[in-house]
Amino acid sequence: MARLVTFDEGRVGELRGDKVVELEVPSMRHYFERDQVPRPTGEEFALEDVRLRAPIVPKKFFHTAGNFREHEEESKQVQWSHRMELAVVIRKAGKWFSPEEAMEHVGGYVIFNDITARDIQRREMESGVFSFCKAIDTFCPLGPWIVTADEIEDPHDLAMELRVNGEPRQRSHSGNMSVTIPEILAHYSALGYSAGDVLSTGTVSGVAGFSPDAADLYLKPGDVMEAEIEKIGVLRNPVVSWREAHGEDPPERVRW
Repeated sequence: MARLVTFDEGRVGELRGDKVVELEVPSMRHYFERDQVPRPTGEEFALEDVRLRAPIVPKKFFHTAGNFREHEEESKQVQWSHRMELAVVIRKAGKWFSPEEAMEHVGGYVIFNDITARDIQRREMESGVFSFCKAIDTFCPLGPWIVTADEIEDPHDLAMELRVNGEPRQRSHSGNMSVTIPEILAHYSALGYSAGDVLSTGTVSGVAGFSPDAADLYLKPGDVMEAEIEKIGVLRNPVVSWREAHGEDPPERVRW
């Protein structure tokens, strides 16, 4: 049972209360590839003194969609095709397995904040393929840590909420999935999993793009997003301008 973090310059640790115990492993992917719990290095740090990073950088990220019934219905209202999520971290490599075998491949769970550039997405939807709109640097935040599978008895029994500046935007429950996590894992197993890969399970209803006043709800510099999933924690992401992040004016905007 563990909450696993990557902190500072890529060090791996286990969260124990308000302390981070460093583990003797070079990266979080190695943690799952080795399939054994590494020894502590003997160093401990106060959680408030470390900088948490994305807990894992997977070889593959399987981004699934349309798995929550309520989100499927709201997408039809504005004639948009499918697109705060619970994500699964793969424990061991595998291919072509059944739903009954799927949970053997689950190493843990993490929160995934699915950021989308809607202006770009509208053009990409003409082809039905989303690529750049979800793949810009800093998109796809994961965190705040990985909760190992043995800490969550039923991943389909978790309350979920996304807040922007403290205001709830999305509220749902993982039990609202129209397909189960084992079914999702088995379906995409044809592509082959590696230890440490990550698979998302689809967003819940309430996304800004489907609101009548969508433009007023789009993220802007200064906003703070809080994605919370029961038994995992809260993933906080601030929105900053290009200048604040890079110290210079942004490149010329490409019109899509």
